[in-house]
Amino acid sequence: MAKIVKKERLSADLVRMVLEAREIAETRKAGQFIVLRINEQGERIPLTIADADAKTGTVTIIFQEVGKSTRLLGSMGQGDDILDLAGPLGKPTHIENFGTAVCVGGGVGVAPMFPITEALKEAGNKVITIIGSRTKDLLILEDEMKAVSDRLLVMTDDGTYGQKGFVTQALEEIIKSGEKVDIVVAIGPVVMMRAVSEVTRPYKIPTVVSLNSIMVDATGMCGGCRVSVGGKSKFACVEGPEFDGHQVDFKELMMRQKTYMKQEHESLECFLNQALKK
Repeated sequence: MAKIVKKERLSADLVRMVLEAREIAETRKAGQFIVLRINEQGERIPLTIADADAKTGTVTIIFQEVGKSTRLLGSMGQGDDILDLAGPLGKPTHIENFGTAVCVGGGVGVAPMFPITEALKEAGNKVITIIGSRTKDLLILEDEMKAVSDRLLVMTDDGTYGQKGFVTQALEEIIKSGEKVDIVVAIGPVVMMRAVSEVTRPYKIPTVVSLNSIMVDATGMCGGCRVSVGGKSKFACVEGPEFDGHQVDFKELMMRQKTYMKQEHESLECFLNQALKK
């Protein structure tokens, strides 16, 4: 079991939790994730590790309440126990001194981007970070990202904070300014990661994306998380979650993400109806 040490609501549907998980905290690396199960009837939820503290033996997760399982997780509080917590899983981010690295985080994707940005900075890179959200209320970790970046750009779709526009616009402006960009790392909605990859493609800038494909066991056994990269099938759980953005078949990925949409909607409706009866 993993005890919830701290819970903080970052916005209406974004939650940060600190969990007891000493072995994971001591061994995790940037880019890796955990899989948790709330109870015996719960589904396995993959969540990237947003931060970890080896001294206190804790890991931090940030998630958005979207479906039944994440809403149930969000209803738990400090002192509650989560039944299962497995990790660290997946391949860690390849970190070296590339030169100038641009880190692009969209929405809740800013959370998993934080440890990567931190690691790239510690490796000696010049780090330019772009974070974005639909509105100011959904923007997270601005101060934390600023602390590990040489330069931070904030974008909101509606212009309620920072610059109005998309993260891709800021990225393109950086490239066109003549700044030599040696690598781009992007984490966020699939459509955002695809757009970032298309911005960098003409310039042949190496671009890494982290794929949040459907996962079940997260050990490479079930094949539920398979994605097409460079025309070959890859398992995101054990061969990723990070891949070359210029090689990912994003169209297929988006189709696969909709596989259980009907069942997810029905499960959420049932959960909300039960909550109303209580």
